[in-house]
Amino acid sequence: MDSKPTAKTGLARIRAAFFYSLHGLHFAIFNEAAFRQELCLVIIMTVGLLLLPLSLVWKALLLLATAMVLVIELLNSAIESVVDLAAPEYHVLAKHAKDLGSAAVLVGIVITLILWCAAIFEIIFSGRAG
Repeated sequence: MDSKPTAKTGLARIRAAFFYSLHGLHFAIFNEAAFRQELCLVIIMTVGLLLLPLSLVWKALLLLATAMVLVIELLNSAIESVVDLAAPEYHVLAKHAKDLGSAAVLVGIVITLILWCAAIFEIIFSGRAG
């Protein structure tokens, strides 16, 4: 079992937190297939967003919603890791926790899709953006 690192304070704590976060992103990219898939989609959608004739407000809203899917996926992956640690055997509550985390990702994706559809509708049917 790994030993717990000593607590840091002040700037050392902020610096350590930053590198813990980078480690988490690195872990997600190299170990979580769903995160990698969503990251690829976010990159593609962000590039596409730059090309769309939309107002800055629309672009910001779409970027925020799209990026939030990654945030939700990171939280879902964290939930799954903790559940796997706490309940290595099958347990109905462990299943519920994992299903709820997955549902959160689904809700985020659906919200993002609705906003993207609304933006495309705005482009097609209004003849202008914004």
